[in-house]
Amino acid sequence: MEVLAQTRVVLWQGGSLWLVDAARFEQGETRSTGFHAHHAIQVTLGLGGRFRLVGDDDASLARDAVVAADALHRFEAEGRFALLFVEPESRLGRAVAARHIVGSLTELAPSPILAAELDAFRTSDWRAPDSEIVAWGRRLTAVLAADERAEIPDYRIRKVISWANERLDRTLSLADAVPVAGLSSSRLRHLFVEQTGLPFKTYLLWLRLSRAVAIVATGSPLTAAAHEAGFSDSAHLSRTFRRMFGIAPTALQMLT
Repeated sequence: MEVLAQTRVVLWQGGSLWLVDAARFEQGETRSTGFHAHHAIQVTLGLGGRFRLVGDDDASLARDAVVAADALHRFEAEGRFALLFVEPESRLGRAVAARHIVGSLTELAPSPILAAELDAFRTSDWRAPDSEIVAWGRRLTAVLAADERAEIPDYRIRKVISWANERLDRTLSLADAVPVAGLSSSRLRHLFVEQTGLPFKTYLLWLRLSRAVAIVATGSPLTAAAHEAGFSDSAHLSRTFRRMFGIAPTALQMLT
């Protein structure tokens, strides 16, 4: 498969940063993902390239923007840009949503602090140590969250998410999580959807995909990432990746 972009991915608890250098357009050609939706809030930031986000209602934005969690969208791009993914259940994620999101796609209001961060990073070495890239991603998230106050999810749901994260290489079900939460199955099912916006099974798939992306970003093959993250095989991982991000993982060349 043709490589559509070179990508550097770094992850930390509650977020990840994808630095992407997309292949240039040929005349009359558009590089585009398919329509897709992922659970993380996506902040799309230009770093010298150009892009366009299109929602399922045909609304589109071509400037720094935020995509709401689970919002269906398509992405066209060329050149350099950054994708900051923030877990919507995290305190900062809830603050970013409260401060910036008014629909499925929301243009970011200009900010001198954000502009300074982007200017400083446009000429940076993308092969810098992970710690430097992670620090930049965390600063960006903090800038976007500002001083917005946001409640964190119920402690029982946070406990279940942490428990699941430690067991992604195993078969898990909502019934397995019941003693962890200390709730009845029906109450846990209702509370989990209320707090995360997703059923447990769907959220678990998002956790598995996030783990697989982290493993692939280290240079490991898809097969190893699939098994360590609890996918049945690399084909299952590829199908899920395409559904969540609109392209196959083999279309990205990971920079390590």
